[in-house]
Amino acid sequence: MTGIPSITLNSGHSIPTLGYGTGTAWFKKGDENVVDRECVEAIKTAIRLGYTHLDGAEVYKTETELGLAIKESGVDRSKLFITTKVNNNIKDIPGAIRASLKKLQLDYVDLYLIHSPFFATSDTDHQTAWREMEAVHKAGLAKSIGVSNYLPAHLSAILQTCTITPANNQIEFHPYLQHPGLLEFHKEHGIATSAYGPLTAVTKGAPGPVDGVLEGLAAKYGVSGAEVCLRWCVDQGVVAITTSGKEQRLKDYLRISSFKLTPEEIKQISDEGAKKHYRGFWTNKFDKDDRS
Repeated sequence: MTGIPSITLNSGHSIPTLGYGTGTAWFKKGDENVVDRECVEAIKTAIRLGYTHLDGAEVYKTETELGLAIKESGVDRSKLFITTKVNNNIKDIPGAIRASLKKLQLDYVDLYLIHSPFFATSDTDHQTAWREMEAVHKAGLAKSIGVSNYLPAHLSAILQTCTITPANNQIEFHPYLQHPGLLEFHKEHGIATSAYGPLTAVTKGAPGPVDGVLEGLAAKYGVSGAEVCLRWCVDQGVVAITTSGKEQRLKDYLRISSFKLTPEEIKQISDEGAKKHYRGFWTNKFDKDDRS
């Protein structure tokens, strides 16, 4: 993707810092076997526009659509970075990834994640699951392995016994949920951070204290507040995963390659964002005021 930087994971593989997600807007509530052609076409549009990082998950029920879009796009597999996640079939990770790969029509994924830590009732549960993730990696089914929605306590359990450190933790991250302690933990252990819900400050979390800052920076750089939010992530070395079914909006998001926030501007957004707390996902698992 021209102008969109990549970062190198601890596995040695590079991950583009802007990704197209196939959850949220495309999350399938009905029969998984019924193909959503609108979703397929939206993913193909994203690929055509230059999105090479595509993010899926077992629980989204859109792996079949993602696989069809990849195949129909005609883009060489080696040019794409594909992520998927295990959730429902966490008790059989090797079986889960093989089922996902069949739906994706792929031989491997670039990144395979445990979707959440909430299946576990003990450190041993985390460690057992992670051993299966390591086996999947060693079998060549996933080039990199990681987690999602994990907190330091969950990561610490894995780090006690792992032979492969998680490459990535995908978390809800935006100006109103900044996780300073968690991000510091990631840096200490060489774990990359990916953000889902990076536009929350201008969508679910609006109105709020960052509105004026985002408006001013959007005017300065000739972009939208959403694009400023994406750049705020990328300029901190955080991978941003977003989505849309609208081609123009996807084109606009690519404009984040045209500008870079100054350290002062990043801090300004962060400082204003810290004045409000908002969590848009997994609200049934965290207390209302929990900033973990």
